[in-house]
Amino acid sequence: MRAFFTCLSLTLALSLFAAPAFAKGCLKGAFVGAAVGHYAGHHGYLGAAAGCAIGHHRAAVRQREMERRNAQH
Repeated sequence: MRAFFTCLSLTLALSLFAAPAFAKGCLKGAFVGAAVGHYAGHHGYLGAAAGCAIGHHRAAVRQREMERRNAQH
C-alpha cells in the first residue's frame, strides 16, 4: 500500500511540471489510428501515435491554408 501511494504522489508531482499539449487534430487522428492499428495486428499504441502525428500535421496544413485565404481577402 505504501508503494502505491509513493507512485501516486510521484505521478501527481511530475504531472504538475508537464507542458501543455497542442492537440489540434491529434485526438481524432489518434482515435482512428488506434482502431486501424488494433485491427492490423494488435498495434493500437503505434497506430495511435502515428495517427496523432498525421492528424496534427493535417491540422497545421489546414490552419496555414485558412491564414492564406484570410490574408488574400
